[in-house]
Amino acid sequence: MKIENGELSIIHTPLEMQALSQNWQKGLSIGFVPTMGFLHEGHLSLVQESNRMCDVTVVSIFVNPSQFGANEDLSSYPRNLERDLQLLSKHKVDYVFIPKAEDIYPPTYRTWVNVTGISEVLCGASRPGHFTGVATVVLKLVNIVKPGLMFMGEKDYQQVTVLKAMLKDLNVPTTIIPCPIMREADGLAMSSRNTYLKGEARQQALCLYKAILMAKQLYREGIRDTNMLCEAASEIIKTNKGEIDYIEFVDPETLAHVGYAEADTRMILAVKVGVTRLIDNSLIQ
Repeated sequence: MKIENGELSIIHTPLEMQALSQNWQKGLSIGFVPTMGFLHEGHLSLVQESNRMCDVTVVSIFVNPSQFGANEDLSSYPRNLERDLQLLSKHKVDYVFIPKAEDIYPPTYRTWVNVTGISEVLCGASRPGHFTGVATVVLKLVNIVKPGLMFMGEKDYQQVTVLKAMLKDLNVPTTIIPCPIMREADGLAMSSRNTYLKGEARQQALCLYKAILMAKQLYREGIRDTNMLCEAASEIIKTNKGEIDYIEFVDPETLAHVGYAEADTRMILAVKVGVTRLIDNSLIQ
């Protein structure tokens, strides 16, 4: 049974959100889409999937300060709440949870979630503490919303992997539904940070997708040595003036480096274009 309330309902306090969720749990399935706002079609595809699979869809909008490093873009992270709410209303979201930072992290806050190993490589190595902030806020949101299903995009593949492990390890009865990366017409993975890409940088940003396509082509041609695949991808990125953080070929579950590519090997990369750090990934096959 889908809730039909006719308009978008906005919840601000954790207590109110928990009370609603506890009532829904008596007979309704809850789908949850956690976001930091500045929504794009990638986010909206998650909403559509939640609407399809669940009775109730809750979207959270919260720019989580604990996942930003000291020199990162917390203060400048793009925000447009009015536009976000208009988009969510058109996509028939039932409830939007917009908590205040002081309600998520009160002055006495002292508990953090650390998923060891898989959160310390790739983006975790480049952004120390990032996944501690991500895991902590998502666990808090899940405990507030109490969804059966949580919908997340595969663009942040490491994030999805870390959060799956966290939910499993802590016996949280929420299942993550990974959803495909949504791309612009020219292949650029959709991201809220794409708004930073101005002028020439927007075209240069295509180097991530071009590097993925090159690696996939070489794989189809029989090249399995990931060092060779990495070298070819690196050349494309450098030619387009991208600054490589990392290009890795990893096991899809452990995120461990692999030297020989298989059909399920995941290519993951992070590249800085101008002032903007972008991530992307794909199966190599």
